[in-house]
Amino acid sequence: MSARTDIIPVIRQFNRFYTNILGLLDQHLLNSDFSLSEARVLYEIENTNNCTAKILIEKIRIDAGYLSRIIKRFAKLGLIYKTPSSDDGRSYFIRLTKSGQETLSRLDSLSREQISQIISPLTESEQVNVAQSMITIEAALSDHASPARSVCVRTDLKPGDVGRLIHLHGWIYAQECGYNHVFEGYVCRTFSDFLANYSPDKDRLWLAEAGGELAGAIAIAGRTAEKAQLRWFIIHPDYRGKGIGGTLLNEAIQFCTQAGYKSVFLETTEDQKTAIQMYKKAGFTKIAEHRNSAWGVNHVEETYELLL
Repeated sequence: MSARTDIIPVIRQFNRFYTNILGLLDQHLLNSDFSLSEARVLYEIENTNNCTAKILIEKIRIDAGYLSRIIKRFAKLGLIYKTPSSDDGRSYFIRLTKSGQETLSRLDSLSREQISQIISPLTESEQVNVAQSMITIEAALSDHASPARSVCVRTDLKPGDVGRLIHLHGWIYAQECGYNHVFEGYVCRTFSDFLANYSPDKDRLWLAEAGGELAGAIAIAGRTAEKAQLRWFIIHPDYRGKGIGGTLLNEAIQFCTQAGYKSVFLETTEDQKTAIQMYKKAGFTKIAEHRNSAWGVNHVEETYELLL
């Protein structure tokens, strides 16, 4: 199928416009010692399991020589460290140091502030339309479209949101863990308490959506002035392994810091291996455990805490 010639000028005009926006972000808003490319490399290192230079080149489509210079600079600044691969002695896994994670967190905050400044003059409806249009463009032009490429995260509560979350919890935990209807009732009660006492200053719910489908969620519920609880962290099976969980968890922890909490805790079960690995990577430590058979199966409930 050939391209319509009357559409080409429209796309070129949009490219010129958005290039100017990106230039504005790079030159005037980032206000840091890192370029957008360097910030992207930091992000991918943190959010890619067993990250290597080869993986970075494939994911970011970055020149190998340019990436090599970035990696050397990061190492000199103490932002990364390398560990040899047990499978291939010529390959090294790249990971962020604590300083690297702190740098990425600062850049993430700056980026969020930059985007906020650009879209703040728009109405809420206009902001949603812009985001959905970007999702449409990315999905249409993607070489290999995947669910994660069309995911949008929002925090505004709408009628029906909690009902969908309760259904997702009941379905997934029944299929994967064998939990019965009592668990779904438990989820209903906890959401009821959350909504009855919801305050945007101390509570937050993040919903990841793709084409109107619920891809995942996470929430923070304030318990005291200094302590919060992380709850309802769940990813739809079709959207796992795409980095959505890491994004949601980082958002939740960042909110806790900004809200002034001194610590955040969560309750999970020992069979949630993937989630527990993510919690530990984020700095959570196990502080308690006990056995429970209230949901139709015998399991061990575990409590983890992160000091902020």
